[in-house]
Amino acid sequence: MTSLSSSTASSSSSSFGARRPLPHSLSKPGIGNTSKRRRSSSSCCRASWQELAGVLIFSALPFTAVKAIANTSLAKTLQNRMLQTKTRALQNSSQFKALAQRARNQSLWYGESRPRWLGPIPYNYPEYLTGELPGDYGFDLAGFSKDPEAFQNYFNFEILHARWAMLAALGVLIPELLDLSGVIHFVEPVWWRVGYAKLKGDTLDYLSIPGLHIAGSQGVLVIAICQVLLMVGPEYARYCGIEALEPLGIYLPGDINYPGGVLFDPLGLSKDPVGFEELKVKEIKNGRLAMVAWLGFYVQAAFTGKGPVQNLIEHVSDPLHNNLFAFLLKPM
Repeated sequence: MTSLSSSTASSSSSSFGARRPLPHSLSKPGIGNTSKRRRSSSSCCRASWQELAGVLIFSALPFTAVKAIANTSLAKTLQNRMLQTKTRALQNSSQFKALAQRARNQSLWYGESRPRWLGPIPYNYPEYLTGELPGDYGFDLAGFSKDPEAFQNYFNFEILHARWAMLAALGVLIPELLDLSGVIHFVEPVWWRVGYAKLKGDTLDYLSIPGLHIAGSQGVLVIAICQVLLMVGPEYARYCGIEALEPLGIYLPGDINYPGGVLFDPLGLSKDPVGFEELKVKEIKNGRLAMVAWLGFYVQAAFTGKGPVQNLIEHVSDPLHNNLFAFLLKPM
């Protein structure tokens, strides 16, 4: 995840470079050095046909495996077991939905008694926001949610981006924290400089273990393709895979946002309706914080040229001189 965010941010690394000195080979002016930079950049961005073919074959393996397993006798046995599980789940679905609705009615985070975004301040909140979905604080100044279908689509997209933001935030914080604490030393622990390290031709090893990389030794193009497959693939499978996995004997009892089942709920957290409705609220709240945190990551990188953990350490050590206002008032 860190490599994804960093490769995206590497396009703007020239603006950040003023904060961080470039290598000697990149700092000297001249025609010869310019041509070297072009050759180095193009060599990092190019990918051989073997690499691209390997990525495409690797991405096709799950679909091929599903098709192959679905035609075996084992799949038929699994399907019979799945049908029994599905039948029991469908029989209990109405009861579970009733318990979930009761949990929402009794919860402080749903319905008319839920908190609003202005708190105790009187305000004419939209009537179409009834508090049925988690995280509904009555905020819709632009009226995007007047259409129920559009409202559901926006909620689906928000859940998707919130989850990726939480995972990506971990990918930003953990490598830098491990590197600063001395547990593991990475080639480049700061998230936005990973893309620059890749453009220089560095090999990125997972957990800094030599040789442990899937695409870390490849060019930027191959890494980008792998990242798209890793991100879009699971989301596509989640979106249309509720019934697509049934030939393998896997039944997902939920919907596209909360599929449930062994794959998406191995701990069985959704079996408790009251707790599950509370977890939905916690997830969307933390996801929104993660999306806002990413805005902070971008701003910190632009102003300080450092990672968020290093910025936090410097702020705690000297809060009067290391804060937002100090950087805004600092002469450029």
